Amino acid sequence: MDSSQVNLARLTARVSETHLRLRLGIERHREHRIFGQGRSFFHIENSNLVRSLVEWSLRLTLFAGRARRNTLAFQVSNNRVRLPTLPDGLEGLTILQLSDLHLDVDNEFTGALSEAVHDLTYDLCVLTGDFRYLTCGPWQPATDALRRLRTHLSTPVYAVLGNHDSIEMVPDMEDMGIQVLLNESVRVEWGGAQLHLAGIDDPHYFCTDNIEQACRDIPADAVSLLLAHSPEIYRHAAHAGFDMLLCGHTHGGQIRLPGGFPIILNARCPRRYCGGAWRYAEMQGYTSLGTGSSVAQARFNCPPEISLHRLERG
Repeated sequence: MDSSQVNLARLTARVSETHLRLRLGIERHREHRIFGQGRSFFHIENSNLVRSLVEWSLRLTLFAGRARRNTLAFQVSNNRVRLPTLPDGLEGLTILQLSDLHLDVDNEFTGALSEAVHDLTYDLCVLTGDFRYLTCGPWQPATDALRRLRTHLSTPVYAVLGNHDSIEMVPDMEDMGIQVLLNESVRVEWGGAQLHLAGIDDPHYFCTDNIEQACRDIPADAVSLLLAHSPEIYRHAAHAGFDMLLCGHTHGGQIRLPGGFPIILNARCPRRYCGGAWRYAEMQGYTSLGTGSSVAQARFNCPPEISLHRLERG
């Protein structure tokens, strides 16, 4: 068997046959669709016209160079997560979150990000989707870049897939020591206590998320965090009983007007859930502003984010 057949055989052992057929079917027939499919009507990341307009506008206004430099000016955000039921053993547990990496955009980005995270102190790392720059085409350049970044990340590392990703990337990611959560959960032992970490498949475009299945093995009174690519499932996550949702997808707008107002967010949910820390009902949430960039290598008034979440009792 060639490598593609081997990967498919491994995926068959990882997920249900229905999930795999559904995911691959959408990838092969609708992955480049601009209108329809998924939770949003318009998918800006699939539009070559929008990409060309943004790039030409930046060149004409002489902002292209500055916009690209901004994509490498990483900002480390420290978020304190106060949970009233947090076991003493989990006090101080710190989670590094990277989101929307789009690693195959160029080699300089992967090198700069590797340097930025190399000396950070944390206990586990989570990657909340979108490893590929485009939504179609070869995915191997993205996993090759991810492999270089992985050498600078402390173990353990967990991930979920985004709307730019192929499920065929999963075997390569797991071979490099990244556990991909496909509507499932793991129990993290730390400080003599347990943290249940769940992850769902992309809820934005592929809509192959299944929260019920993801939290099937999580006790009702356990401290639980959910990883998802998009904040659009915030209601479902809160009512399922998760203490926190970590997500991305929106890039915080990536290009913001003065004052920090995003031009477009490409997520079907209220703006208050599309960047930074927020709360819905009893659940806390954090939507990363994105570590990489999409559509165009450009950022204004919205620096690329590296997030550190520290769990505290309170």
